[in-house]
Amino acid sequence: MTGPDSTTGGDTAGTVPRVAPNFITEVIERDLSAGKYPGVVTRFPPEPNGYLHLGHTFASFLDFQTAVQYGGRYHLRLDDTNPEGESEEFAQGIQDDLAWLGWDWGPNLYYASDNFGRYYGYAERLIEMGRAYVDSVSGEEMARLRGSATEAGTPSPYRDRSVGENLDLFRRMRAGEFPDGAHVLRAKIDLASPNMKLRDPVLYRILRATHYRAGDEWCIYPMYDFQHPLQDALEGVTHSMCSLEFVDNRAIYDWLMETLGFSPRPHQYEFGRRSLEYTVVSKRKLRQLVQGGVVSGWDDPRMPTLRAQRRLGVTPEAVRAFASGIGVSRTNRTVDIAVYENAVRDDLNHRAPRVMAVLDPVRVVIGNVPAGETRTLSLPYWPHDVIRDSPDGLVALPTGERVAPEQAVRDVPLTRELYIEREDFNPEPPKGYKRLTVGGTVRLRGAGIIRADSFETDDAGQVTTIQATLLGEEAKAAGVVHWVSAAHALPAEFRLYDRLFRVPHPEGENPDDIAPPFDPERMSHENEAAPVDAGFLRFLNPHSLRVTRGYVEPSVAGDPADTRYQFERQGYFWRDPVDSREDALVFGRIITLKDTWGREQKAEGGGPRAEKPVAKVDAPQPTPHSPQPLTAGQEAEVARLTAGGVAEAEARTLARDAVLGAFFAEANAGEHAAQIAGWTVNDLAPALRAGESRIRAADLPALAGLLAGGQISTRIAKDVLVRAAGSGEAPAAIVEREGLRVVTDTGALEAAIREVMDANPDKVAAYRGGKTGLMGFFTGQVMRATGGKADPKVVAELLGAALGG
Repeated sequence: MTGPDSTTGGDTAGTVPRVAPNFITEVIERDLSAGKYPGVVTRFPPEPNGYLHLGHTFASFLDFQTAVQYGGRYHLRLDDTNPEGESEEFAQGIQDDLAWLGWDWGPNLYYASDNFGRYYGYAERLIEMGRAYVDSVSGEEMARLRGSATEAGTPSPYRDRSVGENLDLFRRMRAGEFPDGAHVLRAKIDLASPNMKLRDPVLYRILRATHYRAGDEWCIYPMYDFQHPLQDALEGVTHSMCSLEFVDNRAIYDWLMETLGFSPRPHQYEFGRRSLEYTVVSKRKLRQLVQGGVVSGWDDPRMPTLRAQRRLGVTPEAVRAFASGIGVSRTNRTVDIAVYENAVRDDLNHRAPRVMAVLDPVRVVIGNVPAGETRTLSLPYWPHDVIRDSPDGLVALPTGERVAPEQAVRDVPLTRELYIEREDFNPEPPKGYKRLTVGGTVRLRGAGIIRADSFETDDAGQVTTIQATLLGEEAKAAGVVHWVSAAHALPAEFRLYDRLFRVPHPEGENPDDIAPPFDPERMSHENEAAPVDAGFLRFLNPHSLRVTRGYVEPSVAGDPADTRYQFERQGYFWRDPVDSREDALVFGRIITLKDTWGREQKAEGGGPRAEKPVAKVDAPQPTPHSPQPLTAGQEAEVARLTAGGVAEAEARTLARDAVLGAFFAEANAGEHAAQIAGWTVNDLAPALRAGESRIRAADLPALAGLLAGGQISTRIAKDVLVRAAGSGEAPAAIVEREGLRVVTDTGALEAAIREVMDANPDKVAAYRGGKTGLMGFFTGQVMRATGGKADPKVVAELLGAALGG
């Protein structure tokens, strides 16, 4: 029994959660309205020097789905300009992981290395323009000459070399006449700029290393800050999105685009990166975990890499739901790991059939069941009223499948000898114990009630066998336990995975892959040569993997290998796709049924379900970047808010932040809770925390109502929201006073569409010929013709009908 196959991508873009309105979508809508670009083109540009991890998921989701939502084009680009550490293995692995995630870039796959010759040509052009020069000082001297934040840089003695000398040296660098580090090519910009990035950045360095695609053809390689904007321009990218640590690099980006005269040219926009608690995402640290044998490989299910999550059994739908739910903002944020774990649980809850497995077995002999007798029970895969009768005689499963009634249940054998969990029997039970003990009763799931009469132990005092009696249904039971038949159950290995680190922030406050120090000897944007701080290893969770051997009910034998199960009372599991075989089953736990981390940490001194006491290590003190786990009261508030429609990421922020939580409560958001929570957390938070916002919470529902009713657009709502925060005027009043309501009159919009189509017959023909990316152009022209007031949804519908004809 199984739900839909989720081991591969294949969802259409329409089933992927949408990108919530944010400052980047506002820019795109403004650009389309102004006709700045014929359409939207984005790109995701990983460097193939490692496997993708969960931190990349958010960025790839933003790049891909933003383009899809605006009828644009999405590119996958491998930024492979650093031959050391890059490989075909990583390049192919990245493509495989993104395809699994559901992203379809079609023919738009690019390699930076395919354009080495063109980059070189642009470098020569800069030299000929007098805007670049070959520098020959040492790396240490170059760093000294750059100055400091309070002191301007000093010109290199080679800064005024002639154009001819610079061209000669650069061509000889290309020809391999000089050793590594002898010369670099630098841009000639501004040594006094307060932005250190503009103090004559390095554009090319000499590096003798075999490139995984170009071989030994090149011995000089472009720097990221030079190659990246050029590649964006060559591909026709319009909106180049990157994380916040590259905000200062944008100045180089703009300088190159303006100096080389690209038009239309791409623009860079920075969003806050998303870190995740209880893990590390530095490629160097992940590599250290692999190479040091801390984990079994890049696909070890405890790793945050996508291939590890795939092996763990997480589905692409869960990962996409997580990425869509954490929001886009201009600030870096650490995401509570419970947001990710809950996305995984929510996904598995509706797709995982319920079966029974015993992970730490102890034998039970039921004396009043005859030896050799087998009673066959018919138990439902989904026991809690989620299987519904259908008019056609089929039943609808939570997975969306419709099957015959007999397919919604499975046969489970009941025999004289069973296995139950060892922890479900205690001869000396503590107070409040509700499982099996001598003289006590429990209900076997779906099979009746048993009483324990006696037990046997081995020489070490460990219980080996429990003698029991099967009672009638009139008996009362203290609790319910799961079980399997000793004669029919399948032996299996169970791998119980947990968080790899014991503290939320093992990297501390200064993760080494953010804003790497200037290193002219290496000068790679990944800066692989920087030393690795091994201090994070002291926070490893010694109980991140426990292996047990037990039994699973025989019904799983005929199921597809990729079936995800809920093992009752144990968690969600699936067969390990690497190590499991039909004759040697291995099940890995994808995730527990609920978050028991905090309780188990407290109970067992540092590790969930710890087998031996371990030394307690104090977690770092809370900092603005290190939110502590939510209290029980805060978790209850999260539950209340999410039940009211608030996204979990926003709910956790509101529960944790007293200022934002109080403001949201004052709004009495009602049916607009999700929208107002989003505005509070993502748009108004900085001003609210600083006490600088003049907007009244009670005025927000009216604005949200206008947006929900289609009377204003997202762009209008965001604009008046910002203005109201500064002026104190009710945002809905601004809308009314300035007549900002969207145009929904289909007659007027159809007239505008006809005018745009009549003015652009070549583009109409191109669109109808298959260039559907032009939809962005037509949308922008119509928005421009209506002064930006047209309802985008109505425009999209009318344009689709008009262009389709």
